[in-house]
Amino acid sequence: MAFEGLSEKLQETFKNLRGKGVVTEKDIDAAMREVRLALLEADVNFKVVKQFVADVKEKALGADVMKSLTPGQQVVKIVKDQLVDMMGGTNSKLTYSPSGFTVYMLVGLQGTGKTTTCGKLASWLKQNGKKPMLCACDVYRPAAIDQLEVVGKAVNTPVFTMRDEKDPVKIAKAAMDDAERKGLNVLIVDTAGRLQIDEALMEELVNLKKAIKPHEILLVVDALTGQDAVNIATGFNDRLGVDGIIMTKMDGDSRGGAALSAKAVTGKPIKFMGVGEKYDALEPFHPDRIASRILGMGDMMSLIEQAESTYTQEEAERLERKFRKNQFDLNDFLEQMSQVNKLGGVGKILDMMPGLSAADRKNIDTGRGAKELENYKAVILSMTKEERADPKILNASRRKRIAAGSGQSVSTINKLIKSYDEMRAMMKKMNDPKALRRNKLFRGLM
Repeated sequence: MAFEGLSEKLQETFKNLRGKGVVTEKDIDAAMREVRLALLEADVNFKVVKQFVADVKEKALGADVMKSLTPGQQVVKIVKDQLVDMMGGTNSKLTYSPSGFTVYMLVGLQGTGKTTTCGKLASWLKQNGKKPMLCACDVYRPAAIDQLEVVGKAVNTPVFTMRDEKDPVKIAKAAMDDAERKGLNVLIVDTAGRLQIDEALMEELVNLKKAIKPHEILLVVDALTGQDAVNIATGFNDRLGVDGIIMTKMDGDSRGGAALSAKAVTGKPIKFMGVGEKYDALEPFHPDRIASRILGMGDMMSLIEQAESTYTQEEAERLERKFRKNQFDLNDFLEQMSQVNKLGGVGKILDMMPGLSAADRKNIDTGRGAKELENYKAVILSMTKEERADPKILNASRRKRIAAGSGQSVSTINKLIKSYDEMRAMMKKMNDPKALRRNKLFRGLM
């Protein structure tokens, strides 16, 4: 999970501070020491951390905060606001050419996931009403053209290639003509990368930029490389002038320092983040939502947006009633787990839920994939109506019978019941009056 380590440390730091009726300068100093260490351990740029802590401390020691009725909550709000500012303030949206035809040029080092990101971006653009084409301008890497064609087929997007041409400028110009002739309105140019920034790479990209005049140059960087990603972004921007960053592999980066530092160091916003291998796993980067996730305030807006693309209105209303009443059986559980997988898995949803601490998330099994879902389905379908409605009656003999009928082990049945009980406990915790009041206060501070 992105920012997992940082989130856990910051939530623990502010746990006691939130409930204090009086906050002293000593309390602020102690909290800021922990915040500084947490940010450095998350691989955030040292200069960025120094400025961040100084800004938070200055605002936290202000008279309005120290004399307020909820000083601890006010300090948390200041930290959240500063995190948002550090990451760019607001979501930097992808822009389109006013002429109606838009060219995006994707650049980056080799191995950052640039070609796959071309497909993800095409998929996102199609969902937003655009008609994209991919263009293969990597004429050096073996099988680069073949890879882009595979990507294009996977996202049902045409790919322009000129296998015998070695000049990227000629390829890109021909692709622009072909796309416009076919009535398409976006061209995504996949450029060549290197294992490191070198003069030949930059010269080629500069020439390509001059020739096709892209509406935006998007730099693809690997979040797992930490501050190296920020340094690479600085190098590309100094020479080429990029308009935005796409941070890949965010789902595998538990620290998140690159994402937190990129805007402050380079001055260029992160526009998208890759959060999985599937072609729909590209999300617009919202600094305010990310800050809320880090501090355990949840990200209900992103969850709602994703749910709207997965659920019908009727399904959403029925799910809401089940969650509110905390009344659902194993049939409902199976149905919801299927929908959960469509939304990206349990871990991703818990990441967006307010009121759940990092410790709460660790106590919930998040490793339920498609294969496990099929095993659970076999188990549930082997139960009687009474057993599905009330799993508490599943004694040892019943579980042995279900195991034999479903072809699954008793341990799988036990794991299913454990997962079901965890979900019930999670919903009960979320519907607890104290948690609801706390979440309401958080939303007021957000």
